[in-house]
Amino acid sequence: MPVLTRLIPSPLVVDIRPGALDDLGCVLADERISHSGRLAVAVSGGSGARLRERIAPSLPGATWYEVGGGTLDDAVRLASEMKAGHFDAVVGLGGGKIIDCAKFAAARVGLPLVAVATNLAHDGLCSPVATLDNDAGRGSYGVPNPIAVVIDLNVIREAPVRFVRSGIGDAISNISAVADWELAGRVNGEKIDGLAAAMARQAGEAVLRHPGGVGDDGFLQVLAEALVLTGIAMSVSGDSRPSSGACHEINHAFDLLFPKRAAAHGEQCGLGAAFAMYLRGAHEESAYMAEVLRRHGLPVLPEEIGFTVDEFVRAVEFAPETRPGRYTILEHLDLKTDQIKDIYADYVKAIGS
Repeated sequence: MPVLTRLIPSPLVVDIRPGALDDLGCVLADERISHSGRLAVAVSGGSGARLRERIAPSLPGATWYEVGGGTLDDAVRLASEMKAGHFDAVVGLGGGKIIDCAKFAAARVGLPLVAVATNLAHDGLCSPVATLDNDAGRGSYGVPNPIAVVIDLNVIREAPVRFVRSGIGDAISNISAVADWELAGRVNGEKIDGLAAAMARQAGEAVLRHPGGVGDDGFLQVLAEALVLTGIAMSVSGDSRPSSGACHEINHAFDLLFPKRAAAHGEQCGLGAAFAMYLRGAHEESAYMAEVLRRHGLPVLPEEIGFTVDEFVRAVEFAPETRPGRYTILEHLDLKTDQIKDIYADYVKAIGS
């Protein structure tokens, strides 16, 4: 009988700890990612540029590229600039926009990417997707997983706390997303990758159940690991299903309907997840999720991020249009305006003010 197995696409190195950034050069050399030290390092003009002064001496063979933003044009321009060099790898040093630009550019020139995150705002730092703004709004582009992920918890603590809070909301929303995936399996026979689902759900549960807070190294370690694990879960499944359900549809609806007023990605996803859990009848789970989100300073009501109840109802009604073909509790219930209003009123009562 043949022995069957599969290879899991994942980083060669995941280094999450205080002080990890100071050892970046050694890690890349020891893991044979860059013998020569010839690296193309993409940085932002903000946190990345400040860190450049700190780590440039340990990367003497690096060529540094400042990336202006998180657009497709920025990523294409970065790839074009890097073509002239003979590099071993690309390092994306910064927040989500810089890492996504570096992911796309590295894929375009055929080089491995090292993701060095300066904040924990969302689960994209280790995902096989680059999300970039384009002329049509925003697009998602398939790219290889990073070959290494380095997260220095000392650097994470220096970032604005809102970034950590956003990452919490994104991680916790996995629980709702996996529930939607399982619903699609039961109703439509959609194939579920059990390993990817388990990884994403446990990542979300680890953050949800942890007693610590945003200033606690132990909690930041768990959050960082959860976000990395979620990215790997997406690679295992081949799409964003393990981390994107009704919660993210509601998030996308906010972004599309109110582009100049939308809140942080993780804030909107966390709120969407708590409401989606209530929609599916998991009232105790919804209330507990709302309690944890509140403890971390995250919104659980639309008014807390500047939206009226009517605007929230509009976003929930519009949400299924943001991901055609994706089946979640929203598509399953096919709620109309008045029904959403009534359920929202019950949700508010259930989670308390």
